[in-house]
Amino acid sequence: MQGTRFTRVLRDVTAVLVVALFMFPIFWWGLTSIKPISAIFNKDEVVFFDFEPTLVNYQVVLLGKSRAELAIESGSTFGVGGGSTYDSRQTILDSILIAVGSTVLTIFLGVIAAYALSRINFRGRQAYLNWILSQRFMPPIAIIVPIVFMFHYVGLRDTIMGLIFIHTLINLPVAVLLMKSFFDDVPVEVDEAAMLDGATRFQIFRKVILPLVTGGVAATAVLCFIFSWTEFLLSLFLTNTIRTLPVKISTFVTSTGSEWGFISALGTSAIVPSFIFILLVQKQLVRGLTLGSLKD
Repeated sequence: MQGTRFTRVLRDVTAVLVVALFMFPIFWWGLTSIKPISAIFNKDEVVFFDFEPTLVNYQVVLLGKSRAELAIESGSTFGVGGGSTYDSRQTILDSILIAVGSTVLTIFLGVIAAYALSRINFRGRQAYLNWILSQRFMPPIAIIVPIVFMFHYVGLRDTIMGLIFIHTLINLPVAVLLMKSFFDDVPVEVDEAAMLDGATRFQIFRKVILPLVTGGVAATAVLCFIFSWTEFLLSLFLTNTIRTLPVKISTFVTSTGSEWGFISALGTSAIVPSFIFILLVQKQLVRGLTLGSLKD
């Protein structure tokens, strides 16, 4: 009994340490976002909690205020070298629109394609699946030049719709493969029983099969949203005026130094939409992550 209890305690302590190890960077990120610039760039020591919290970094990136004006109001001008605002409000709105739009489009196309691949036998289906899988093996940097030229030719470069399309293309192989695995977990006999009752293929898909895999749809949607929300390379090359969050954060690294306060504030704020999205689909997400884990 003592050995069993010791094992449980050791397991719990190990789990806590592992979680703390992975959560510490997020904690430090959030802590840095509320530090004054003097604490961030303290050369004598690493400042943990010995500082007066401030919301200046959030006011600059989320409210569009000027750091120079806020410094004058507070009576401290340490590190203030200009009046630029680092306003990121439009960036957040554009990123949300792009991530949500690409997620909806990816799920719409991916679910239909995955159901067809799961239920319809046609010549070359396995080769087609292998081709879809191979699309994830190719790094985006290898095709970025032709993509830039094609998007410029059709007028989609530096547009929100263009980013939605390219994020959809990047996420579609993952969505198709994931959703196919979820559809495969639903017995084919369910389709056959519905057909005996006179249901069409589309009615079977919409009214019978799709409600059974809503958890898988939610899990796939979360992954597609996060991929689009954090995508950097394609957004950098395909835009000039539109800035997604990863691209916007990269502009905070200047020739005179890195604005770690603004970077951490915007980075911490970027976690919130993903967290909210996951909360909205958490019930379906848990079901989707466990779908197919038990077999008869």
